[in-house]
Amino acid sequence: MGADELTATVVGGGIAGLASAVALAQAGWRVTVLERAAAFGEVGAGLATTGNGMTALAALGLGEAIGQVAYQTSTAGMQDQAGRWIIRLPDTRSDPRAVTTIWGLQRQRLHGVLREAAQAAGDIELITGAEVVSVKPGVPGGDRAVVTWRTAGTGHRAEATLLVAADGVRSAVREQLFPAVPARYSGSTSWRAVIPDTDSGDRLVEAWGPGTEFGSLRVSPAEIYWYGYFRNPDEPAAARERFATWAPWIRRMVDATPPERLMRHDVYHLPGGLPAYTTGRVVFVGDAAHAMLPTAGQGAASALEDGVCVGRMIAAPVAADGDLAAALAAFDRARRPRCRQIARTAIITARLGCDVGGGWRQTVRNAIFRRLPAASLVKAGAPVVRWTPP
Repeated sequence: MGADELTATVVGGGIAGLASAVALAQAGWRVTVLERAAAFGEVGAGLATTGNGMTALAALGLGEAIGQVAYQTSTAGMQDQAGRWIIRLPDTRSDPRAVTTIWGLQRQRLHGVLREAAQAAGDIELITGAEVVSVKPGVPGGDRAVVTWRTAGTGHRAEATLLVAADGVRSAVREQLFPAVPARYSGSTSWRAVIPDTDSGDRLVEAWGPGTEFGSLRVSPAEIYWYGYFRNPDEPAAARERFATWAPWIRRMVDATPPERLMRHDVYHLPGGLPAYTTGRVVFVGDAAHAMLPTAGQGAASALEDGVCVGRMIAAPVAADGDLAAALAAFDRARRPRCRQIARTAIITARLGCDVGGGWRQTVRNAIFRRLPAASLVKAGAPVVRWTPP
């Protein structure tokens, strides 16, 4: 395929969309990114990424840049709501390949690294305020994909060799091409904040209580990210009220959070994911393909993996005169089983953890987990964390 035919439209300018755009440009494609918001940015407070996320960023050539904004630490384990340990894990932060080594990131800083990489690439056009109106998926070897959108009331239309649907859990592209697979409300809400803090520990500590999970980790030498994930909140004061009787370290973080820093999001997901991650000339990535519960901590990392794979499994082979249909099929075979397994793990983790009710259920669950060898839990996470790019 000639270089003038290597065009891609990416719908969505979040983590998955920008990672895909950078990977496409690195493979020699011309890319247009359509972002619905008025400006490129990322909604959310913080995140923890494991080794697979960092491997993906390194594969995009962003290892050094992300090292400037990420805080390397490790998972300390799990407590009950009173602060008593259920599982304790050794500090592995000095070993980047360890399953329990993690990196704390403020989401906007991660997005900023990706956005700067996209802006530095000569073949990526970034368009904001773009509301997608319609999508025609096209056919590999036949009609090209077509997307129409509006900006400030003006209509636009573009044809592309490849269309990347990276427009999140409420994907407009998915709604048109897979209308029978809507996002589903999980029944829980996430409250999150990044706050100034130099006194708390820096490792990821999580706590389980009735229908609830709390966690915190450092995202910079002067900032802590915390999140509370629980079912059926009723009002803005719900986070403070929910954790009013929890361990002192938890209450301190919640009480120290100014209202303007607190973010609240109802959690939606795709329990089974899409039945296929490709259709026609369209490939789905990130939450548009496999929105997961946050309990596995793999949303951002899996999106970054997707972006790398768009470049290495689709863009690069097609640029070398490979068959687009075959490349799309290979992407689906590689990504769908892995992401489905991670999503299932997130659901199981929720059922065993934050979704467990109160009373005797907490006592029994905690007693069982206290008897489990920590090494077995670490081993179970190795296939996810030790991902190798194609």
